[in-house]
Amino acid sequence: MIRSFIRKYCSRSLGNAKGLKMQELTPPEHVRGMTSLERSQFSITATVPTLQLNTNNIKPIVKHLKQYFLKLENFKPIQQNGDDDSKIVYMHPKCIRNWTDFDPNTVTELEGLGLNETHFHNQDITITYDNWKCDEIFKAILPVGKETPSGYSLIGHIVHLNLREAHLEYKKIIGDVLLDKLKNCETVVNKTNEISNEYRNFQMEVLSGKDNFETSVKENGCRFDLDFSQVYWNTRLCAEHERIVNLIHKGDVLFDVFAGIGPFSVPAAKKKCTVYANDLNPESYKWLEHNAKVNKVQERYFKAFNLDGREFIGKHFAEFLTNLKDNTVSFNENNQVHVTMNLPALAVTFLGAFVGIIKDVDAGEGFLHGRKIVVHVYCFVGGDFSKDAAKDEAKKTVESNLGFCLDDRHGVHFVRSVAPNKDMFRVSFYLTDDILLGNVNSKKRKHSNSLEDEPVHKH
Repeated sequence: MIRSFIRKYCSRSLGNAKGLKMQELTPPEHVRGMTSLERSQFSITATVPTLQLNTNNIKPIVKHLKQYFLKLENFKPIQQNGDDDSKIVYMHPKCIRNWTDFDPNTVTELEGLGLNETHFHNQDITITYDNWKCDEIFKAILPVGKETPSGYSLIGHIVHLNLREAHLEYKKIIGDVLLDKLKNCETVVNKTNEISNEYRNFQMEVLSGKDNFETSVKENGCRFDLDFSQVYWNTRLCAEHERIVNLIHKGDVLFDVFAGIGPFSVPAAKKKCTVYANDLNPESYKWLEHNAKVNKVQERYFKAFNLDGREFIGKHFAEFLTNLKDNTVSFNENNQVHVTMNLPALAVTFLGAFVGIIKDVDAGEGFLHGRKIVVHVYCFVGGDFSKDAAKDEAKKTVESNLGFCLDDRHGVHFVRSVAPNKDMFRVSFYLTDDILLGNVNSKKRKHSNSLEDEPVHKH
């Protein structure tokens, strides 16, 4: 509502400016093309409208002026006017330049509070580098029409960028500006290659600040310490981590095949779930154990492993199933076993490890006896698909790698867009006796095409 009000009266002021040129508040043109930051070059002198208030009781007045305030970084729109008790209100010149530009109702209200045209003045102020926002500076220095860098992640004191090729010429100044402007930022890095190794880390260059990659983040009531140069962490997955943690309840069991530094495992263990957390990267394994201790996870609820995902499934998950069959593990029938597989580029290729995993065990038909084991596997879907078509593609990818059709209890959930025409999905499905026993005769069993957002979990 306020935005439409401002648009309305910005348009009105264009006609009422009485010959005064409307002034855009932008950094000076001479900074265009700057690649090395010179902060003093960003200063301008601007003429802005003001109201002089000769009273300390400004609250009734401010509510009528708030939509006109001059809003700049490190600038207070209401300031002390000299040594006396009067105040000065600074307003934006794009929306108002004269007393007559105010809405008639506003004028009536202001006059009722003792203000009139004699209190209105246009005044010169100096706007400096400290008053400009990041995007205003980037727009000023980059060539006209070039898109400004807008996406970054904040991991503790580290700002992580994925700069496009068009921005690389300006990477040093972009890093310096972010270091100046972002609260608590001490290091700005740019990713220099794709995640292409089995440890899920990537090469990066420091654009500005300290060469310090050890940092801490908070998520789901836990603190996670990490070395960002050695392990994988993506702040944009916070909501997805929370969704899964909320699906896991006290007494459940979690097998986290690609655990990283523990965003699923540590909060689950704190909820008194039995957690088996695994990661192939030795650095991730180190921080995984460290974060369990930092968050005071009880040892009886948490075990960490440094294995290949297939070996972890084939050894420790298979051992759990055997113990489940022999009733040597305590597992309430109202609880579930969850398996998380957050390695979207490759996780589906590990699904075959579940097929026939108990075929050599004297399990017999009906091994699960109603006990629920749900797998949450992540994958990428690339291409120009509609929302529903992309979900169906994710399901087909899982079925192709698993070698079994999913039954009607499966769910497909959109997680995030990672690039144009490339999305990340989670497919959640229940392991069945047929899958665990490798019953090939049931591979093509008919199933419903229902696409639920989440699997049902009843207690």
